[in-house]
Amino acid sequence: MLRRDDFYEAQKILRNVAHVTNLDLSTTFSRMVGADVYLKMENLQKTGSFKIRGAYNKIAKLSAPEKAQGVIAASAGNHAQGVAYAATRAGIASCIVMPENTPFSKIGAVRDYGAQVLIFGQGYDEAYEKAREMQKNSAATFIHAFDDPVVIAGQGTVGLEIIESLPDVDVVFVPVGGGGLASGMACAIKLQKPHVKIIGVEASGAACLLASRNLGEPTRLNNARSIADGIAVKCPGELTFNILEKYLDDVVTVDDEEIASTMLLLLERAKLVVEGAGAVSLAAVLYHKYPVAGKKVAAVISGGNIDVNFLSLIIEKGLIKNGRRLRFITAITDKPGNLQAFLEVIARERGNIFSINHDRSQVHTAVDQAEVETVIEIQGREHGERIIAALQKKGFETTNLM
Repeated sequence: MLRRDDFYEAQKILRNVAHVTNLDLSTTFSRMVGADVYLKMENLQKTGSFKIRGAYNKIAKLSAPEKAQGVIAASAGNHAQGVAYAATRAGIASCIVMPENTPFSKIGAVRDYGAQVLIFGQGYDEAYEKAREMQKNSAATFIHAFDDPVVIAGQGTVGLEIIESLPDVDVVFVPVGGGGLASGMACAIKLQKPHVKIIGVEASGAACLLASRNLGEPTRLNNARSIADGIAVKCPGELTFNILEKYLDDVVTVDDEEIASTMLLLLERAKLVVEGAGAVSLAAVLYHKYPVAGKKVAAVISGGNIDVNFLSLIIEKGLIKNGRRLRFITAITDKPGNLQAFLEVIARERGNIFSINHDRSQVHTAVDQAEVETVIEIQGREHGERIIAALQKKGFETTNLM
């Protein structure tokens, strides 16, 4: 188990390297849940996530001979960028193994930070095994993403900053993947303020800590899938599991729809770009996974490294789910004036066309018909229902797509 001094030593090492990120009170989210909700914005950290803290703390503590041999790691994103940045800043070589499905933007960022990148494997587990194999055949030091006490101490500095900024905090929500951030924060906070509740938040499609707690030992899931790819881990670390068993008060889960809605809310209401893993803590607060009414609550926004193509998909689906856009297909008779009549109904009902596709070539439509796929901006679900009813009244049968 880690000591208080481990976290303060890490904090000293990270001074002038990692940002002391803001812990900001959100009046919007506070009003929504009836509590004082503070956001710890690690999405604004160097490299876009908290991972720089653990990576730099580990690399800074390597001996001179170890530094001369460089470091190696496996990661699909944030840990890769943290290790690459930390190694380059320390003046040592780094190699990161990244799985084949990693977005090009993240691969480019890791290379820009100065690391050599090897693309290997269908997912993190295969990339991890490859990195371990490479490390055994070299003298490089492996930098684990979470199951390392020095890395954990670095991540725990997020917890120190929270209790320094908000000494009377009641509840802290923290994302859980492999458990490095959660175990570091839980230990750092509980050693000084044992009354503070620490709540771990997992994606429901990758709830490896919850499964492990139920069985009393680290347990590997068969699958780990979530839009929160940064915490889509099949098994927690052995060290992190032991620390979390001692210090974590509870584990809750949020599903992908709750995560996506929270990402959209953060973008619109807080003007923050947040990745899926970074949104789970606030999602747990907003969807009432643990009682917080009347409390002072800190939610760790752990990262903001999201591929822009995926972000656009989240925005599109979120707007449709929240009744802000309507997407539907209509089969219309393919003759002059019919499309105009269709559009006039939408305009009369004050719908704003976002996109439209008129297609005569669909094999499942009649020879004299065309298929029109339309996306319109609406003022809410009732407004959308009025538009659909008006179209049907004019003889335009529609099928909602989402």
